[in-house]
Amino acid sequence: MHDGRLPLLRRHSALRICITHFAPYGFRATYHHLTLSAAIPRRLEADPDALVRAVEELHEARVLWLARAEEYTAQRRAEKRAGRRAAPDPRPWWVWRGWDGQDPDRFWYYDPFRHPSLRLSEYVRRQNALLDGVELPGCPACGDGGPRVLSSTGHGWIELCGGCAWVLAPCPCGRRHRVVPQIPFSWNEIWQRAHMNDDGTPNPRWPDGYEWHRHVP
Repeated sequence: MHDGRLPLLRRHSALRICITHFAPYGFRATYHHLTLSAAIPRRLEADPDALVRAVEELHEARVLWLARAEEYTAQRRAEKRAGRRAAPDPRPWWVWRGWDGQDPDRFWYYDPFRHPSLRLSEYVRRQNALLDGVELPGCPACGDGGPRVLSSTGHGWIELCGGCAWVLAPCPCGRRHRVVPQIPFSWNEIWQRAHMNDDGTPNPRWPDGYEWHRHVP
């Protein structure tokens, strides 16, 4: 990623590998977030340093996660030696089926545009604090304290955070529902940054009618 002698497409592919190992918002949403926060242009040649900015943000957050994960591992070993083998509740925020696991609280696994606008390190700090029992105001994911958004399941309503679509109140039926993305999208278009301009700003014409500025930190 930092080797400027390599072709840009190879470095971009290396970013993809990095995200497969650590993606706080899930793979697609984390990549989309980085395109905005690091201002990765549609044409990589327009700003090669954007890839460095993206991987540095990812690395900053990963360092915080690794430190907390090591603490948690040491804590669990001590608890097991003391005979307390049951995992505590809540479980660590990173324990799901891989980084793109289907956590029912996180709509952005299905709709990668609706992730928090927080810098990844800020999101990790917030999740670590919640794991430690700190009471934080607003949405657990992004801290937004604005009005909730209702989303129909066909037979009930889910209450979502207006800032990032975190599920604040699940469907009364108690079942998990697959989320229909707010706008149709193609992963290839996201990967090729059709939503970005060559100057690193969001493309307001892709797709028509979507307010990209809501997700720019």
